[in-house]
Amino acid sequence: MDPEYALRYRDLYERHWWWRARSDRIVEALKALCPAGTRPAILDVGCGDGLFFETLARFGDVEGVEMDVANVAPAGRWASRIRVQPFDASFRPGRRYGLVLLLDVLEHFAEPLPCLRRAVELLEEGGAVLVTVPAFRAQWTTHDEINRHFTRYTLATLTELARAAGARVEEARYFFHWTSPVKLAVRLKEAIVATPPASPRIPPPWLNEALYRFSRLEQKTLGRLPLPFGSSLIAVLRSAPAAAPAQAFSRT
Repeated sequence: MDPEYALRYRDLYERHWWWRARSDRIVEALKALCPAGTRPAILDVGCGDGLFFETLARFGDVEGVEMDVANVAPAGRWASRIRVQPFDASFRPGRRYGLVLLLDVLEHFAEPLPCLRRAVELLEEGGAVLVTVPAFRAQWTTHDEINRHFTRYTLATLTELARAAGARVEEARYFFHWTSPVKLAVRLKEAIVATPPASPRIPPPWLNEALYRFSRLEQKTLGRLPLPFGSSLIAVLRSAPAAAPAQAFSRT
């Protein structure tokens, strides 16, 4: 993550309309995956400083792994539950999990297969991997550059990656539908006028709240439909029967 962006990330996470609406959408998925009376072991991969831990603790026993030491405060509230190390075959927590979260993580890997494969390997029987990723390469903007993304996904490319990792896509939906034309317009503008990457800013309070409410309204209405577009993709993966592993994953 860009250093300036990293310094402002907590404030963006807690206040910006996009992060708030995204968190609400993830919580809806968690309610379905962790019904009342269950408290699965939860692993949050790429958890940063544990910004989502307070919410996750409502659903199960949460711990995390973060790949960048700069993103974890040693004296932070959740530091004792966060391992700072790569997330691949070298990650050996000594337990399995009912739920592994990869929330906007896979796009940060030049080779995402080892990460997703490890997530699947760590599932207990009946467990799930919850994934969110940015959607559609056509919506690539300088925002992806400042986030140090390698790609954006479609349902087809995520399904291909899941199959290579030994998983199947149980359920998937695009979301943030209304931002797709906005993203395309920004991409067009950037193609015409060179625009250096810039950290996102929190809009004025009235606009920030309006965009949050509009996004939530969309999620509660159009979000129930399998619309073939959106700027983000959310998916539930389950372990699949053993099959011959794919040799490579092609990003498009």
